[in-house]
Amino acid sequence: MKINGMIAIHVVEKPTMRKWSIVFSALAILLSDIMCLVVGSAYTGMIWAIKYEGYSAPAWVSLLYAIPFAVAIIACVLLAVYFKKVK
Repeated sequence: MKINGMIAIHVVEKPTMRKWSIVFSALAILLSDIMCLVVGSAYTGMIWAIKYEGYSAPAWVSLLYAIPFAVAIIACVLLAVYFKKVK
């Protein structure tokens, strides 16, 4: 790109470790909100199915949906802490 006869170079800033820390922190918060939505809807669906359709499994079985979310949230928090400490 030329501006007034001079060549202008657009420099793209590389993401720093601090930015990665913020990204993983935000992802952990987002995952926790999604986990609440998924587990809550599964639990209420299970309560309804037990009451009206005769499901025999206990309602706490729907809480098993939280396990993969918890693993991902813990991984995001650990990565956020790691990237915050690395310079």
